[in-house]
Amino acid sequence: MRKNLLNFKILVFLFIVISSFTSNQTYSQTLYFCEGVDKDGYAIESASLFTISKSGGYLYFLCRIPWEISTRTVSYTIYKVDDYGYETFVETLYQDTERNWTWFWKKYTFYNSGTYNVYVYDGSNNLLTSGTVNIRIKN
Repeated sequence: MRKNLLNFKILVFLFIVISSFTSNQTYSQTLYFCEGVDKDGYAIESASLFTISKSGGYLYFLCRIPWEISTRTVSYTIYKVDDYGYETFVETLYQDTERNWTWFWKKYTFYNSGTYNVYVYDGSNNLLTSGTVNIRIKN
């Protein structure tokens, strides 16, 4: 009887360990650069390279997170990246949020070509996610 109970406990333990490895989901925050956002919060024409006109062109920064944001504001800090990988500050944008949001977006207009890093922070200045986008000017 004691041996059966020990075997049962070992089987349960192994089941828990194996199932945690096989059913483990990876959750991550993602920043999409896209031409639009649908009503369910998904990117329309997401890409990392956009071609804009000489007078500028806009795109959307879509941030999706696997939990409720629990803050009333987020910020997007934009840097231009030079050929050596050094960042030059461009600007910071702020957006009001609702605490239960799991996705949000900001429309932004670029006027210059180049590579840009965008960092998204919550209201406590914790980094949520970041991404890189390349902007080209249409000839």
